Amino acid sequence: MYDSTQVSICDRLYTAEQVRQLDDTAINKFQINGFELMNRAARAAFRCLMNHWPDLLHGKRLQVFCGGGNNGGDGYLVAMLAAKRRIAVSVTCLSSPKKLSGDALSAYEACIAEGVDVEPYAPETPLSGDVFVDALLGTGLAREVEGHYRDIVVRINESGRPVLAVDIPSGLCADRGIALGVAIKADVTVTFIGIKLGLLSGHGKELSGRVEFADLDVPAEVYNAVPIQALRLSEARLSRWLQPRARDLHKGDNGHVMVVAGNQGMPGAAIMSAEAALYCGAGRVTVATRREHLLALAARRPELMASAVSGAEDLRPLMAGKNLLVVGPGLGKDPWARELLTEVLKAECPVVVDADGLNLVSEDPALLKHRKYPMILTPHAGEAARLLETRAATINADRVKAAKELFSRFGAVVVLKGAGTLVYDGKTLNLCSEGNPGMAVAGMGDVLSGVIAALAAQGLETHAAAALGVWLHATAADHLAGLQGERGMLALETVPHIRSQLNKIASYRDNKL
Repeated sequence: MYDSTQVSICDRLYTAEQVRQLDDTAINKFQINGFELMNRAARAAFRCLMNHWPDLLHGKRLQVFCGGGNNGGDGYLVAMLAAKRRIAVSVTCLSSPKKLSGDALSAYEACIAEGVDVEPYAPETPLSGDVFVDALLGTGLAREVEGHYRDIVVRINESGRPVLAVDIPSGLCADRGIALGVAIKADVTVTFIGIKLGLLSGHGKELSGRVEFADLDVPAEVYNAVPIQALRLSEARLSRWLQPRARDLHKGDNGHVMVVAGNQGMPGAAIMSAEAALYCGAGRVTVATRREHLLALAARRPELMASAVSGAEDLRPLMAGKNLLVVGPGLGKDPWARELLTEVLKAECPVVVDADGLNLVSEDPALLKHRKYPMILTPHAGEAARLLETRAATINADRVKAAKELFSRFGAVVVLKGAGTLVYDGKTLNLCSEGNPGMAVAGMGDVLSGVIAALAAQGLETHAAAALGVWLHATAADHLAGLQGERGMLALETVPHIRSQLNKIASYRDNKL
């Protein structure tokens, strides 16, 4: 399932070091000239520039900001190409051309030969372009942006003018998706050879804008020679995980999910999780909750079964025969909640632990001490911080590290929610690049727990159910945002769209029967 050689190049995500290895392999093993690669990168960036800002051909001005390395070399060649098309272009350099060497020097010389005006940066340098190209700092940056580089990054961001970032927005950490002090906020980023994980994770999603990829015609053998950091979840990959449904299927074949949720005053969380499980194909869904919530459940969704539980004695017999349990949505942290969580964790079937279930575990990690059956933990950054006894800022500073630490500590499939949600099972790191800010609303996590539960109850392995559930949830929210906008999105509104997405990617297998 996770053989990366069978995965599209666009779904392979790399660290900065891994992309350097790709570059070196292409040059040294496959004898692709480094300056030729730089020219291919410049042509890809220029095409992207023309696609997004065609008015540059009609009098708009282009200003290219170049640093001292190969990223700056890309910028010089973009400026050269613009001059060839008679676009009004200038270059502002942050590093003296006298310090350039190798391919970057060759690029500078080609730019000068085309008659492009190249001026050194000073604090009084005007921002004269209508469109900017950021070719200041590449993926090798390992410290905070300082000096004139910091000054120009801040000025570009404050200008409000559109920016194309070459390979990566300057100042963005290619591995962790965080700004190194300050970083360019690009409208479009065109990245080369390998997609850097940081472009699609954390704050990188905000800073990178629209990400476009150019492989620069590097041979496929180069990619098979270098390991990857993560795999991006995509429709092509995920559709292969679903099995066709037999025409004589009955509800017992589709699994029985039980949602243990909904303390006093919080019936909605239980309803959202359970309803999402129904919409994603679970044959039966039972809710174990407070007695006062039974009427609301029946009125909202009569297809659900529901039972009142006052403690473990009531819950224990209900757990028999269930294929998967969800515990945590709206559970609270009182003695009732703790008693139910303790009982659920004894279940001999997979368990999804979410929300207050995670918070209770963070207060008493010994609750998981004897757990022998599969688990899926679905924390956001705050819940992950409590589980790892740190701060949310620390989690967001290195989300990959956090996901791996959670797996190491708890031995469960980890769904670390956020911009670029990560799914880690101890072997493969998956990243979801879909989703939008409209999802930052109460109830989204409850829905996700039900989606994952339904998929696992129908036979998917826990890591596959988690990854597919995350992608379905995010793409459904994107579809909904396209119809009505991001603001004011409601968690339950996504559920019918999740069902549509699931049926869409499953349809070609189902139709073969």
